[in-house]
Amino acid sequence: MNNPTVTFTTTETSTNSTTQSTGLMDSLNICAFSIGFLLGLPTNVYIIWLIITGTGSGVASEFFNLNLSVCELGNSLNCLVYTLLIGFSITSKLPLFSVGLVFTGRPLFQCLMCVERYLAVVHPVTFLKYKPLRYRVICCTAAWIITFGSCFSCLFIDFFKNGEIHTEFLSLQFLFFFCIQLFCLVAVLRALKQSGPGERGREREENHLKRKAFLIILITTVSMAIIYVPFTITGLFTILTNQFVHSLWVTGLICYILAGCVQPVLYLHRTGKISCLCAP
Repeated sequence: MNNPTVTFTTTETSTNSTTQSTGLMDSLNICAFSIGFLLGLPTNVYIIWLIITGTGSGVASEFFNLNLSVCELGNSLNCLVYTLLIGFSITSKLPLFSVGLVFTGRPLFQCLMCVERYLAVVHPVTFLKYKPLRYRVICCTAAWIITFGSCFSCLFIDFFKNGEIHTEFLSLQFLFFFCIQLFCLVAVLRALKQSGPGERGREREENHLKRKAFLIILITTVSMAIIYVPFTITGLFTILTNQFVHSLWVTGLICYILAGCVQPVLYLHRTGKISCLCAP
């Protein structure tokens, strides 16, 4: 007679505990997405305005940064959509489409920026050859095609409910972009250690430009690692253990939002809009 009572009480207690845990995680998600929206939207709008109005180095030299800011603007609006969906308990496939912006658009444009710095330091002749705006437009057009292809693939993969393929695809994609950035980082570091030709004044100027490029690539690579490593580890853990640990995903989300603010702050500092930090 007592067993059914104990079972019922235990089940009820477990249900209440699960409900409270889910409610807490939803609150943390809403807070994280709200911060991402409030920080990302005005910052990236301001950067886009600075680039278009020519306050920085001009549209041609900052074209990759302009496209990255447009992509980040989409990510900020995506944070708003997630906040509304969680807050009002609405189910929608729209956020799945924007996953491509998060896991493909952002690292792809970051890679383009790193490759540009790499060419400027290691292969300056090639950099001058492909410096005109039309080549950057071609690269960004191809990048947007890949990004939108990733967005549609995220919808397609989720339609067939194959989460493992989804996670493996995004993880391999991250590793590919991360390896490119590491290659650029090491190549610029090696070029920095080598003495430049010519007079001392010219050598100092070249070393200064190399250090600046190295620091920009280093900051971009570290921020990218902070953004995507937690998601990658969590995804692989979910696949191997068949367990969905909500707290791990929330931790990855917080890293994604905080590290995503690094690139806008770096650009604003380079343009002299933030003077309280040391210039890279």
